[in-house]
Amino acid sequence: GLLFLLASVVGIMFSALNVRFRDVKFALPFFLQIWMLASPIFYPVSFVPEKWRLLWAINPLVGILDLWRTMLFGGLPDWPLIMVSSGSLLVITTISIAIFRYMEDDFADVL
Repeated sequence: GLLFLLASVVGIMFSALNVRFRDVKFALPFFLQIWMLASPIFYPVSFVPEKWRLLWAINPLVGILDLWRTMLFGGLPDWPLIMVSSGSLLVITTISIAIFRYMEDDFADVL
């Protein structure tokens, strides 16, 4: 559920931005690559020192991927990490919907 919401929200935001700003399609692959490196895809959450984990959890993929690892390999979920990631996902969702609603009136004129 959370991963689907994140993918939808990022897609909605960048599609709206791409209609208005045509250079977004060139910056998006760079952004996604940096985001992948900043997320615990190739390394575990324990790689980051304990004092920086909650700050790092502002990235919504951190909590989502940690939850997936916990479900697949067992163990206890890091609930504070998941809650911070879910909170940042809520903020990103709100911002994306606001951007889309602000720009949607001009879509037909631009396209």
